[in-house]
Amino acid sequence: MNGVALVDMAPALELLAIATLLAGIVLALWWWRARRTTALARHVALAALTAFLTADLIVFGSFTRLTDSGLGCPDWPGCYGQSSPFAASTQIGHAERALPSGPVTVSKAWIEMIHRYLAMTVGALILVLTVTLWRARATLGRAPWWATAALAWVLVQGLFGKYTVTLRLYPAVVTAHLLGGMVLLALLVAQLQTLQRAPALPVARAAAAVLALVAVQIALGGWVSSNYAVLACRGFPQCNGQWWPEADFAQGFTLLRQLGRSTQGFVEFNALVAIQQVHRIAALVVALAVIALTLRLRRGGHAERRAAVWLLALLVLQVASGLSNVLLDWPLLAALLHTAGAAALVAVLTALACRRAAPRAPAAAEAAWRHRRA
Repeated sequence: MNGVALVDMAPALELLAIATLLAGIVLALWWWRARRTTALARHVALAALTAFLTADLIVFGSFTRLTDSGLGCPDWPGCYGQSSPFAASTQIGHAERALPSGPVTVSKAWIEMIHRYLAMTVGALILVLTVTLWRARATLGRAPWWATAALAWVLVQGLFGKYTVTLRLYPAVVTAHLLGGMVLLALLVAQLQTLQRAPALPVARAAAAVLALVAVQIALGGWVSSNYAVLACRGFPQCNGQWWPEADFAQGFTLLRQLGRSTQGFVEFNALVAIQQVHRIAALVVALAVIALTLRLRRGGHAERRAAVWLLALLVLQVASGLSNVLLDWPLLAALLHTAGAAALVAVLTALACRRAAPRAPAAAEAAWRHRRA
């Protein structure tokens, strides 16, 4: 990869054309399926589709990381200054022959570029969603601020993607990229809930608190994955045969450092143990919080009980996939399910947290007061 410009904007127009084509195909399918419905139903369908594809993007980003394809194309935004691995086949071939087990291979280049194509497509869909909702704001009765925030945030995500490559998988950036994807998903789910105008729930504030805990746990999980600390603790519930093994928390949670490096040289194994241990402890806290929320939801109506079932099922998935990562030597399927489960938890908890009672307008409050006085 020596001699390759880290940032080469030469293929930008071609990449834009690819993203436009892919987004156009998705939008054509959306319009065909929703053409006979109401305008509101079409808006809801587009918001739901965009959120769904964003969740897919998060999982595919995990697949990119887990297959060590993050540097499959060593530059950004294209691949060796080209818009596809087809056009860069000569350079990729040279790199693969020089280091067959290295970061650049044909398969890794395609995985990385497909991830970028999907990211650009999601960005285009968010742009269309935002413009569409702003044009319909008078009919909807409110401005689409959640979609607008998502549009702004997707630009930040693009920068995280850029620096993931140019900073060579800098752990803090990789973790921020994962957490940023979850933020993007939450913004889109919030916009979907606004369009659907679901009734308020008394547990909305509790759901928001649990969502905050889940966000911290996702950040810790991203830190585990980006530092390759998944197998630092063998066995469960003990870690390497001990309840509390020797761990270097200071080194493990030094954020500003290169992958595998520390201020003293290389990251020591005890630092990886510390990362894994904190993730396990936080997982227990989050699990208890989710269980407490499900117990509250089960005392509500049909919608609340259904949400409780979803949360409990997702918690079981997270526990099972997390244990599989440790006990089965980090199988790819279990790792992907762990990421998918985290995204689903974010989506469900965001939907619940958004269902707060809307504050009553002053005029409405005054009218109600006058009615009581009469």
